[in-house]
Amino acid sequence: MTLIVLATQEFHLQLPIRYPNMPQLLLKARDSLLQHFRPILNHFGVTEQQWRIMRALNESPTLEPRELCEICQISSPSMSGILARMEEIGLIGRSKFEGDQRRRKVHLSEAGASLLMQMGKLIDLQYAHLEAAYGKQVFEDMRRTLEAFIALETLPVAPAILR
Repeated sequence: MTLIVLATQEFHLQLPIRYPNMPQLLLKARDSLLQHFRPILNHFGVTEQQWRIMRALNESPTLEPRELCEICQISSPSMSGILARMEEIGLIGRSKFEGDQRRRKVHLSEAGASLLMQMGKLIDLQYAHLEAAYGKQVFEDMRRTLEAFIALETLPVAPAILR
């Protein structure tokens, strides 16, 4: 017979971390914002990753998969599957580079561009609703702060010493 004893006392360890959990806050902010756009994406049967790719291809009409990985923050193995699915359903087209048959270019198809236009109107409308609710300055400040933080990425930062 095995006897199991359950502790009745909660144990709380106070970690010696003085800073807020910024990655967690950024994830919460992302989710807080995306909840307003997911109904639009779901209505059109588009995933968040597919939408990021469509937006990127709208801003730069032809991109290589590696460029899309960087812009959209999607890993290369995931990107391969997403692009294959998008091509299969007719949202994008892929073609080879002249002179280098190994490299591929990705572009929106006519159907993908049409879908982007339909969705874009609703996405813009949702942003307008959010600005009306939260204030335009909130979005401007957030964009400016995030862009400034991302720009700091190139500055050298001393790593924590691992022991």
